[in-house]
Parts: sequence; structure tokens; C-alpha cells
Amino acid sequence: MIEVIGYLLAVLIGVSLGLIGGGGSTLAVPVLVYLVGIPPVLATAYSLFIVGISSFVGSMRYTSKGMVDYKTVALFGTPSVIAVFLTRKFLVPAIPEEIAQFGNLEVSKDMLLMILFALLMVFASYSMIKPSKNEAKSKKVSNLKLAFIVMAEGLVVGVLTGLVGAGGGFLIIPALVLFAGLPMKRAIGTSLLIISVKSTLGFLGDVSNYDIDWIFLVAFTLLAIGGIFIGSSLATRIDGKKLKVGFGWFILIMGAAILGTELLF
Repeated sequence: MIEVIGYLLAVLIGVSLGLIGGGGSTLAVPVLVYLVGIPPVLATAYSLFIVGISSFVGSMRYTSKGMVDYKTVALFGTPSVIAVFLTRKFLVPAIPEEIAQFGNLEVSKDMLLMILFALLMVFASYSMIKPSKNEAKSKKVSNLKLAFIVMAEGLVVGVLTGLVGAGGGFLIIPALVLFAGLPMKRAIGTSLLIISVKSTLGFLGDVSNYDIDWIFLVAFTLLAIGGIFIGSSLATRIDGKKLKVGFGWFILIMGAAILGTELLF
């Protein structure tokens, strides 16, 4: 029964991506780990594929409406893609299975990745929930400095999301809105295209490291793709500022829930 709920939530993963340009991995990893029963490290690999393919489908809908900023995709996406691939290919496999022991608390590789994942979600939520007065300031930055900031942000996000197997929308969206100065809905379309390329290539870095259950992975992904059409349709009817704040609260709640699960149970 729990696994059936997991499959149903695959649709919600797609809805999240289509609606707010991110949040797919914030649902995918917990669903795969806690409901489907997939080990956390393998779940992060599966999440990259599910979110990557689903995001590509969603980005095509935004592309057809002219709501993708290709310059930002290139500036943010290039260093991010390289960082994700190298992180998944070399860094994640190099992390030892047992990290440390603190009294009765044993910190494993799986636990570390899930806690890091949750902390990133909580951190990113703050920039989305707080008043957006800094957006006007970000537009006063010179083009050269802005390009450098966006590329540096892409590199950092690539490493972090490579570690936790996230598409990174919960980090990319704040970066695009606050640093690149994109309107929320344009940031959604741009984020989806970045996520699709970054996540898919990141997954390719995992293929040789794990045994992939392709039948399960493709079925789960198809359900998520169905959800993304629902989310994209809803996004056109909701105000961008409300989407931004709602997205912030969503990832804050999810991050707190994962932290509580890992540290208390």
C-alpha cells in the first residue's frame, strides 16, 4: 500500500515541477526513500533521471511561450552541468559508508546526504519567503559582474545538487530571481531547462556506479511527466509573487520534515 502511494506521489512530483519550476527532487528523494524503500544514495541517482526527463518535457511548454532566458541557461547551466557530472561520477562514490560516531548516533553516508539535502532546502526557502526588495538592487549590478555571479552560483549549485541528487530548482529559482533579476514565471521556464540538462547528464555519471531498475524508473518518470502537464497549466493561472512565497513555504516544510525524520527516528 505504501509503495502504491509512492507511485501516486510521482504525479505530484511532476505537478511541482510544472507549477513552480522546481521542488521535484524535494519530493522525489523522500518518496523513493521512505515510501518505495530505495536506499538513499541510489534514490538520489533515480531522482536525477526522473526530474531531468520530466523537466525537459515541462521546459518545452515554456519554450513555446517564449518564457525561457537562453543567456541565463548558458551562463548558469554550463558550470552547473560540469559540476554535477563530476560530483556524481567521482565525489559521491568516494564518500565512505560510515562517516562518524557521536555517542549512540552513527552518521552514515545515507544519513549525511539526507541531512545535507534538508539543510539546503531550509536555507533556500528563506530567500523565497522573505520580502523581495533585494530584487531591485540586483538589477543595478553591472552585466559583467552579474554574469560572474550567475556562473559562480551555477558552479556551487551544481556541486551541492550533485551531492544530494536534486534537480536543484529549490536553489536555482532563488538564484535566477534574486541575482539574475528574472520574473518568477520566466525563472520557472529557465529553471526547467537548466534542470533537464544538468540532471540528465548528472545521472549519466551514475549509470556505471549502480544497478539501475529501468522498468521501475521509466514507469515512475512517465507518471511524473503526466503531472508536469497539470502543473504547467496551473502556473499560467497563478500570480508569480504568490508562487514564489508558496514555493518557499513548501520547501521549508519538506526540509524540516526530513531533518526530523533523520535525527529523531
